[in-house]
Amino acid sequence: MFSIEHDFDATVITLVDEGPAPLQEDVILQAFEEGVVIEQFDPRKDEVLRITLSQAQLRELAAALNLPEGVYRLSPRK
Repeated sequence: MFSIEHDFDATVITLVDEGPAPLQEDVILQAFEEGVVIEQFDPRKDEVLRITLSQAQLRELAAALNLPEGVYRLSPRK
């Protein structure tokens, strides 16, 4: 299950892990004009882990999900 919310300066997507245990904590993606922040709570450390991706890194990640093993470079976006 997931939800999508549009805030003033970001789109927030929350991914909820469903199904048989063990389940993972929710993943929250905040998409801003300059990049994307991915957050997930780590109960072992009692803290939120955060990764920030640029728009270019996000495009490469999306492309990588549909490509076979290898090394690639996407054409610059115009």
